Amino acid sequence: MTLGQHEERVTEAVWTESQLAWLAAVLTAGMGATRTWRVMRKLGDPKQIFTASLTELEGLGMPAQSAQFIFDGKARRAAEEEWNRVQENGGLILTPADEEYPERLREIYDPPAVLWIRGDVNLLSRPGIAVVGTRHPSIYGAGMAEVLSRDLAARGLTILSGMARGVDTAAHKGALEARGKTVAVWGTGIDVIYPKENKRLAEQIVEGGGTIVSEYPLGTFPAPQNFPVRNRILSGLSVGVLVIEAAEHSGTRITARLAMEQNRDIYAVPGNVTNKNAWGPNTLIKQGAKLTATWEDVWEDLPSQIRLGLEEEAAGAGGNESKAAEAASLFSEPRLSEHERLILERLRQDEGTQLDELMEQLEGQLGSAEIFTGLFELELAGRVRQLPGKNYVRTM
Repeated sequence: MTLGQHEERVTEAVWTESQLAWLAAVLTAGMGATRTWRVMRKLGDPKQIFTASLTELEGLGMPAQSAQFIFDGKARRAAEEEWNRVQENGGLILTPADEEYPERLREIYDPPAVLWIRGDVNLLSRPGIAVVGTRHPSIYGAGMAEVLSRDLAARGLTILSGMARGVDTAAHKGALEARGKTVAVWGTGIDVIYPKENKRLAEQIVEGGGTIVSEYPLGTFPAPQNFPVRNRILSGLSVGVLVIEAAEHSGTRITARLAMEQNRDIYAVPGNVTNKNAWGPNTLIKQGAKLTATWEDVWEDLPSQIRLGLEEEAAGAGGNESKAAEAASLFSEPRLSEHERLILERLRQDEGTQLDELMEQLEGQLGSAEIFTGLFELELAGRVRQLPGKNYVRTM
């Protein structure tokens, strides 16, 4: 269901009592997702939370203050106000009472009791790979995140990440470059963009048919404790987690551990052992994670029913996905001029080459004008990126 379709639905029926009951419980201080699930299981019918006596509510294991808040009708009023605010902001609320609630999330130990969403809710149930890593990647790490995400998205897999700086941002951009689908799992309210410089990226995700999802109410600011907690949703929604550069003590390690507990596949891109951010993926590989260098390493390891289903979708779409995949492949490089080939051969993915050094290497083969023109054409083609200080790197 798209956002527009949901808005049409909620105009006819704003909410059901069961949906509102889940939201009211989550918005009650002292409850939280785990306690809310426990209470709802005991009730059997969620909407009974609005008609239960104070004694009955306390008997469900609620703190006295929480039970009083619900019994007084304050939780219901808070839920109605939140629901209306979300709708006014172009979002939607998803609860376990909804058919669209992702089955993969129901399987994890502590699933979110309510999800706040912008975008296509159905995307949460499609097969996807979570791409995670450091906020301070090397050129190599950022490039691998973008290329692998692009290639996997081109083949129909949803790319999930947290829209943080670094690897997360590169992963979302890679998926968008392939015109694929991507999901951003936030540790803030869906109306609080963090980091702020990713405002345009958030807009592109939704405009491109992707989804922004959070378990936090509108207005929730980026508290540090929210982000490790949201990682269980990131791994829970995915069929596997791809780790690209992570230090020994990082949030990425939490995501990888959660993925293992949730019986998700773990993939890791090997890194330079002299780089502290290579510790995470290299250690995971030693512990049994699938060493990943190209999209094929993930694709071939997918459950057969998922892989076959995506291949059938691509065939049913008249080969559009196949063409996109071909365009995004690491190995389908467009024909280069001789000048461009000579320049590209001297550039690296993992380290910048300064312009003066490049000109010195090509002395006698290309003149300065030819080098400037070649670099310009390669930048336009997305093959080369310029870094501060007139340093250039290969992007693929």
